[in-house]
Amino acid sequence: MHSKIVIVGGGAGGLELACKLGRKLAPHYGPGQVMLVDSRLYHIWKPSLHEVAAGTLDIHQEGLSYQMLAHDNGFTFVYGPMTALDPHARILTVAAVATAEHEEVLPERRISFDSLVLAIGSTSNYFGVPGAQEHTISLNATEDAERFRLTLLKLLTQAALRKGQGAAAGVDIVIIGGGATGVELAAELREASGVYANYGFGHLDALHDVRITLLEGAPRILAPLPERVAAAALRLLNQRAIKVVTSTQVTEIAADTVATRDGGRYPADIVVWAAGIKAPDLLATLGLPTVKGGQLDVAANLAVPGFPAIYGLGDCAFCKGADGKPVPPRAQAAHQQADYLAERFLREAAGKPVSSLPYVYRDYGSLVSFGQTSSVGSLMGSLKGLSWFVDGFVARLMYVSLHLMHHRAVLGTVRTAVLAVARFLIKRTTPLVKLH
Repeated sequence: MHSKIVIVGGGAGGLELACKLGRKLAPHYGPGQVMLVDSRLYHIWKPSLHEVAAGTLDIHQEGLSYQMLAHDNGFTFVYGPMTALDPHARILTVAAVATAEHEEVLPERRISFDSLVLAIGSTSNYFGVPGAQEHTISLNATEDAERFRLTLLKLLTQAALRKGQGAAAGVDIVIIGGGATGVELAAELREASGVYANYGFGHLDALHDVRITLLEGAPRILAPLPERVAAAALRLLNQRAIKVVTSTQVTEIAADTVATRDGGRYPADIVVWAAGIKAPDLLATLGLPTVKGGQLDVAANLAVPGFPAIYGLGDCAFCKGADGKPVPPRAQAAHQQADYLAERFLREAAGKPVSSLPYVYRDYGSLVSFGQTSSVGSLMGSLKGLSWFVDGFVARLMYVSLHLMHHRAVLGTVRTAVLAVARFLIKRTTPLVKLH
């Protein structure tokens, strides 16, 4: 197989790039212009995985089929994980795909390309903590969020049964990491636990029997965000009876306990690891330059030094901003990089000169979700250092709009509007949490 532009990774940035290029190139230059490779069949916006884990978002309704998106947007979809790359011959290898019974569905494939964009995201960094990988769940992908949700349902069922028989019972949830993922998951779980209590778990008191603890190593949660945002987030967590412990280092995780350096021991029926990310190990095997943290080293135009036909995008790429600092691993950065590369490839296809301007990251602020009705965050102004604090229902609308903007980039305006209305109506006729 051959494609002029191959994109590996169908996350926020990779999928948006494939859709924008496919819509522009296919009508003018025919098929075979753009190809997307991914190890999964459907796409979920990664910032919403905490809602999937809490059960407030159904992946079977939210997931967007890559095959459908490929058909509608003029690119080709190849199903399977990338396993190898010959950067000099410009050939990548996609592994065979098999069923759970080891029956081969698709054979191993080799794809040649003119240009390659690596957008394979990130994975959890356990920092060598004993037991972290074995006894925690990390929200790296939809299957992780689903595993957490099903485990939580089982624990709630068992706790409700024991309490109904008069025994002391409850569920202890420990979240390690007070960044956006950990904070959003804690808030979503608190809101969802009250809903679960209304759907067959009536013996449980959500505030007292579903005990949520958030552990953070830094002096405060949401360390990269402004102090006012972190203070507002802490206040909202406290109001929801979520125990927040800062300046504490996790030293060991067992099947039922989390131990910290200061001698603390926290009972845990289920533990979520949200304490850091790293580049996928695959990058170190591709023969491309990487930085100390394992990310792909890219230049100011997002190209890999020494390999001008290969680019990096999103969490897997190490790129410095105009201030000399690394571009943060955020969805807005991946979105901006997708726009930057789309313009570059479109100019190349049209035979026009490619701009020599480097990619410049622009921070438009951050929003942190606190359930289905509230958010907090900051919006960055056009003047350096200027920001506005937002919270409550207005901030929640802004947070939801980010998700809709991503959908608009891959589905178009009309279909996104129809989808938003459909989901609003579906929520009025289905349980508020997924119960199966």
